Amino acid sequence: MICAGAAHWDVIGRTGAALPPGADVPGRVSRSPGGVAANVARFLAGSGQPVRLVSAVGADAEGAALIAALSEIGIDCSGVATEAGRTGCYLAVEDAAGALHAAVADCDGLDAASEAIAQRVLGLGESEESVEAEVILDGNLAPAALCRLLDGLAARRRRSAFLAASPQKARALAGRAWGETVFYGNLDEAAAVLERACGGAVEAAEGLRALGWRAALVSDGARAAAWADAGGCVSLQPPKTVVRSVTGAGDRLAAAHVSALASGGSAQHCLGVALAAAAGHISGAAP
Repeated sequence: MICAGAAHWDVIGRTGAALPPGADVPGRVSRSPGGVAANVARFLAGSGQPVRLVSAVGADAEGAALIAALSEIGIDCSGVATEAGRTGCYLAVEDAAGALHAAVADCDGLDAASEAIAQRVLGLGESEESVEAEVILDGNLAPAALCRLLDGLAARRRRSAFLAASPQKARALAGRAWGETVFYGNLDEAAAVLERACGGAVEAAEGLRALGWRAALVSDGARAAAWADAGGCVSLQPPKTVVRSVTGAGDRLAAAHVSALASGGSAQHCLGVALAAAAGHISGAAP
C-alpha cells in the first residue's frame, strides 16, 4: 500500500490538571512520528502490511530522525523527499478527559510539497509493480494537488482511500466524488463534503455513496459508525472505552479498516475490527 501526505513530529502534552487560560500545570510530554499519512503507514506496518510512504521532510536533523524512526518499523521511506526548510511539528495539549484542549500545527511545508508528492505517486504507477497497490491519501494535502491526484488515479482506475483531515479541509471537496475512492471521516467532515447536515453516520455514509464515492466509512464519536458500499450499509456502535487520548484515533480507525478489507472480511467484520482498533488507541491499550 502507498500512503501519501504528511509526515512530521507529534509533540503531545497530557495533564490531569485543569487547563484555564494561562495555566502552568504538571504533566507528561511525549514525541512520536505523526501526520495522517505517516500514522496510517505506521499502523499498517504494525499489522504486517507492506507499505510505502510518499511525503516530504525538511533538510534538517529532525527530518533525518523521522525517516530513521519510520524506516526502523518497516516502512519503505524511499518515497520521502528531503526539501528545503524545516520538518513539520504538531504540538497538542490534551486535558484530563483525553480530549484535545489546544493545538498548533507548524506544517506549512506540506503545502509546498503537495504537488511533488502527487506527481511522485502518479509516477509510481507508471514505472513500478506498485501499480496495483491501493493509494491512501491524506486530506492535509493542498486542495489543488489533492484533486489532481484523485483525478489522475481515477483516470488510471487505481483504487484509493481518502482520509479527511478536518471539516474545513474537507470543504475543498464539497459536492465532489471519485468512483474509485473510499471516503474515511467523521460526521462533520462528511457533512462538509455533502454540503448539508446529516442526522447520523448512516445518513452521511449513504449520502456519500449516492454522491459517487466508491464507499464511505463515517464515524460519529461514541455514537454508531457506518460503512456504505455497493452491497449496502452496515452500522455498529463503538466499544465503550476510557478516553485517554484522541490524537490519531481516526487514522487508526482507517488503517485498521483498510487492513481488514485487504484480508477479505465481511463489511460487518471489517467495521467491527476498525472500531475496536480505534477504541484501543483511544484508551491507550493499543500502540
